Amino acid sequence: VQLQASGGGSAQAGDSLRLSCAASGSTFRMYTMGWFRQAPGQDREFVASIRGGGASYYSDSVKGRFTMSRDNAKNTIYLQMNNLKLEDTAFYYCAAGTPALSAIRRPNLYNYWGQGTLVTVSS
Repeated sequence: VQLQASGGGSAQAGDSLRLSCAASGSTFRMYTMGWFRQAPGQDREFVASIRGGGASYYSDSVKGRFTMSRDNAKNTIYLQMNNLKLEDTAFYYCAAGTPALSAIRRPNLYNYWGQGTLVTVSS
């Protein structure tokens, strides 16, 4: 599976951005897809994930502001980011894997990763 992320950029606090991640291959719907982010000097952290059937999960820091969705017909996932905050500044990575639900936030259980796309939020 190859993943290609896009949609990053600069925004002001309170603005919105939408990230996309296109996947290759015919087994897309079998994978749990995730978004992770990494700010300079920090570990990669879980943002959101979505199972093949559409159930989604979010970190507490983005819950209520970010919405993850997937279009299995287009092999694409999205991350709609609203009410952006300064602390949302990071490289955002999409990932694919088959983690158990209890471990869905663990980046080491995702097998495939896209390149990062930078989101910069300023005041």
